[in-house]
Amino acid sequence: MYKKTGISEQELVLKCKSGELKFQEKLYKHFYGYAMGVGLRYLSDREDVLEVVNDSFIKVFKAIEFFNDTQPFKAWLRRIVINTAIDHRRKNLKFLNNVDIDEAVYVGRAAEAIENLSVKDILHLMDDLPELHRVVFNLYEIDGYNHDEISSMLSIPVSSSRVYLSRAKEKLRKYWNQQEGNYVRPV
Repeated sequence: MYKKTGISEQELVLKCKSGELKFQEKLYKHFYGYAMGVGLRYLSDREDVLEVVNDSFIKVFKAIEFFNDTQPFKAWLRRIVINTAIDHRRKNLKFLNNVDIDEAVYVGRAAEAIENLSVKDILHLMDDLPELHRVVFNLYEIDGYNHDEISSMLSIPVSSSRVYLSRAKEKLRKYWNQQEGNYVRPV
């Protein structure tokens, strides 16, 4: 657990900019849990998330001199972790089981069951989504990216982004309905 050192996040960043290694370690420890939480939303394997978090902090320390002090550090770190997770996912894409877009079914505007879920419920249910559906859902619904941005980030067509989001929402609705009647996680 991280102990408070009496130094603010801004001071930590400034000390890191000056190249002081002990403050890089303190910054890492301070934001480790946050970065892991962001990474776990995009990748299901904890070892992959740990790799992404460590790679993200390497990127942070290499580029910290370019960090704009007028903006929140946490937001900058979050963007780096998200991009690193997406890059990791893209690098390992050949190992994923993707469904062909030709099998897509138009879902239309379904019931708004997802709006009645708490954040904790959604995050728990999201563990059961296929990885690509979970990533698109995270990017669109949680992080606020639009379909054009998601398309560019994941190298998929804009229409695929919309389909994956619809499928994710539909599966979340289905999982939620199953949970209300003694839900059992799919294997």
